[in-house]
Amino acid sequence: MESVARESTRDIIGAQLESTNWFSVNQAQIDQFADCTLDHQFIHVDPEKAKETPFGSTVAHGFLSLSMLAYFAETFGVQIEGLYMGINYGFNKVRFISPVKVGSRIRCHAKVLDLVEKNPGQFMLTYDVEVEIEGDNKPALKAEWIMMQMVK
Repeated sequence: MESVARESTRDIIGAQLESTNWFSVNQAQIDQFADCTLDHQFIHVDPEKAKETPFGSTVAHGFLSLSMLAYFAETFGVQIEGLYMGINYGFNKVRFISPVKVGSRIRCHAKVLDLVEKNPGQFMLTYDVEVEIEGDNKPALKAEWIMMQMVK
């Protein structure tokens, strides 16, 4: 995670951040997500039935792929010096482009689109994020993600 001085925050707008490490998506994770969200559609949880679909296997929920951003942000994010709390503020837009098949590896690429001090000590960062699927020419998703950082 990159650390930036409060007075240098404008300098990181447009910065392409370091890509994250690869993360392997397995069936147990997909099943646990299905249990948490009560979304047990067969394309996620029934390997035999999912083989008959155009995907050829089960696929992760789009929202599972999206929720992995919290994990990925631990390595790609920008941290303003004096940070004491970060808050997920939401998304401007999200697009699920390609399904993540079970056994796939994914990673995240991020760019800082904007950084604004909304109130004294409250910085709103907007990231352009893309979740890459190893070996696929299309990403799993693209999004504009907004984070709020509270700084002392």
